[in-house]
Amino acid sequence: MLELVDVHTHYGLSHVLQGVTLRVGAGEVVGLFGRNGVGKTTVMKTVAGWQPLSRGSIGLGGTPIETLSSHAICHRGVGFVPEDRRIFPGLTVEENLTLGFMQVRGRSRADAKRKLDETYDQFPRLRERRQQLGTTLSGGEQQMLAMARVLVGDPKLLLIDEPTEGLAPKIVDELFALMDRLRTAGIPILLVEQNVRRAIDLTQRFYVLERGTVVLEGDSKSVADREALWAQVAV
Repeated sequence: MLELVDVHTHYGLSHVLQGVTLRVGAGEVVGLFGRNGVGKTTVMKTVAGWQPLSRGSIGLGGTPIETLSSHAICHRGVGFVPEDRRIFPGLTVEENLTLGFMQVRGRSRADAKRKLDETYDQFPRLRERRQQLGTTLSGGEQQMLAMARVLVGDPKLLLIDEPTEGLAPKIVDELFALMDRLRTAGIPILLVEQNVRRAIDLTQRFYVLERGTVVLEGDSKSVADREALWAQVAV
């Protein structure tokens, strides 16, 4: 579903990604782990087209996307839930969700209403706050809104960056339960998450980044690979 080959990304003169190669198969949840500042978010932004790569290739379903704009990549089915959530100020919860329909061209009004109702069933707290300004929600509710806004567009691939950072344990449980349901539904996910011990059980495979390169790749069910992961990220 997703394949990065020898991807390099710069911020000005700073060489952040230095030859990243990884893949996410159909129906897989793949973890991308590592300490702060090693390039995990840059991987997500590069795949989503928010940050241009300097060298390398990115394929989605076998089709190159590294030269496409961010909105074209979105229309191809890549849904990105960024770490900072990007809730639109001045818009209600429902208006924020409605913007998610822009990911799918030609959606009928009836289909959009059906999808919105389905999303509210999945996120009942958002239904209760549908007319409330999105930026006035709690941190956990804003994270749910950010994820729901992407999901209304029926993405073929999800990029989820640090979804549980700074949230209360109850909200963390709800978000992991949601991601588990997405896994069961067969939606491929590339997940960046600092809570590695919790996230590893959600994934089939994982990669560890260090200084912009992949230093470890493993099977999430392998005891030996898990031990190597713990040693690498010191959790």
